[in-house]
Amino acid sequence: MDSVRDGEINHLIEPTEGNKYHCKHCDKIFSNHGNLIRHLNIHSGEKPYQCSNCDKTFSTHQYLTIHLRTHTGEKPYQCHQCDKSFSQNSSLISHLRAHTGEKPYKCSICGKTFKSNQYLTSHKRTHTGEKPYQCSNCPKTFSMSQHLTIHMITHSAEKPYQCIHCDKAFSTNQHRKRHMRIHTGEKPYQCTICDNAFSQQGHLITHLKSHSGEKQYQCSQCDMAFSLSQNLRRHLKTHTGEKPYQCNQCDKAFADKRNLTHHLLSHTEKTPYEYLIPEVSLSSPTDL
Repeated sequence: MDSVRDGEINHLIEPTEGNKYHCKHCDKIFSNHGNLIRHLNIHSGEKPYQCSNCDKTFSTHQYLTIHLRTHTGEKPYQCHQCDKSFSQNSSLISHLRAHTGEKPYKCSICGKTFKSNQYLTSHKRTHTGEKPYQCSNCPKTFSMSQHLTIHMITHSAEKPYQCIHCDKAFSTNQHRKRHMRIHTGEKPYQCTICDNAFSQQGHLITHLKSHSGEKQYQCSQCDMAFSLSQNLRRHLKTHTGEKPYQCNQCDKAFADKRNLTHHLLSHTEKTPYEYLIPEVSLSSPTDL
């Protein structure tokens, strides 16, 4: 039998009508006993299926088969409405909703809807501030695994994407396109509430929160709340006294990276100190 031992099986299986096999850990039902046993590996944490190309292991043979396509590049699931293809059937189903406009997954906090449960899960992290994907080369963390994958390329020495306007080169084409807007002045992301426009979508999303007045990021140490997670993280340093940004020209350190940037200009006698952001508090209306 598979990895789940025979003595552990009976109490995990709940018989249903019509010779169906119901998992007691979740709501899934299987047509045969063998499929249920393989499914139980997901709950037990056992991963008996080893990839022959790398060190990764998987709880089911199906997951191993899907993973192997990352090595072969195989994408057997073809969209019939465009030329895109996918390595997983679930990815194709999610993609098809881009054509139909269907968004069946709704956020219970703000009501936004999404075409896949994966996008909904990632979106919920904008409410919690959770960023579970940690870069192994630097302190950066990300809310989505795709963002970490893109970021990891920036640590590679290879920069094949060359700007046609200057001598800068980039590790990803996405980063080059974003940089090119500096030369073209293009700001394709328009605020629907005011006249502001932005070169990056992330900047627009951040700006929109200034209109909503929503402050979902609550400080656990005091009663202050913030509209942006980075403002909450910056504020928390006022409680801990942490000043991780050290000047390399003197012994001063700062809680906020922007303050260090302004301070460094003071060594060139170009920027007055009054432009510094207060280290003690972030209570000004623009920061909350």
